[in-house]
Amino acid sequence: MAVSIRLRRMGSTRRPSYRVVVADSRSPRDGRFIEIIGHYNPLTSPPTVKIDRDKARSWISKGAQPSNTVKKLIKNVKET
Repeated sequence: MAVSIRLRRMGSTRRPSYRVVVADSRSPRDGRFIEIIGHYNPLTSPPTVKIDRDKARSWISKGAQPSNTVKKLIKNVKET
């Protein structure tokens, strides 16, 4: 099973917010997922990004591939 770390769209029409999820790469964008590891809200100023870096590292070490957008979000998230 190929696992990816990607965004899942939430929110209403024209008011998107996203969850960062670990999901099977064959499942649809807003379909089944394995675990929620964070969230992203692009509408706030500055955009709100909260990702559990320990969970992300754990999944990446197990072979999960982050999407390009999630790579950028993980890279820019501040250490807490």
